[in-house]
Amino acid sequence: MSGRYKLKFDLQSRSSGKWYYAEYSTFYVLGETTNYPMHSAGYSGNAGRDSLAVQNGMMFTTYDRDNDRRSGNCAALMKSGFWFKSCSGVNVNGVSRDFSWDHLPGGSSLHAARMWLQCQ
Repeated sequence: MSGRYKLKFDLQSRSSGKWYYAEYSTFYVLGETTNYPMHSAGYSGNAGRDSLAVQNGMMFTTYDRDNDRRSGNCAALMKSGFWFKSCSGVNVNGVSRDFSWDHLPGGSSLHAARMWLQCQ
């Protein structure tokens, strides 16, 4: 990925139905040769603390490419591909109870999520 990008998450709480957001003034992903490590910085928003920071610098994990730091495959366990560190923190691609954003006001479980990538 070349260039500068901003990333924004819109997150709907499963328990309250309220919408929250987390925005990152800097976001980029490196290439395939390094398994797509993600880098984010400059958090702002009302989604609690910066939960994506736990996964900062992690390589992308899928069912067939286990790049997380856990002994098992987080993508298989969480039913999604993402930049997992140890199967916790943020999982906006998951299903059911695994669909989450840690430290979201009112609980981490999500009802809906959107990711917005913007060129700067």
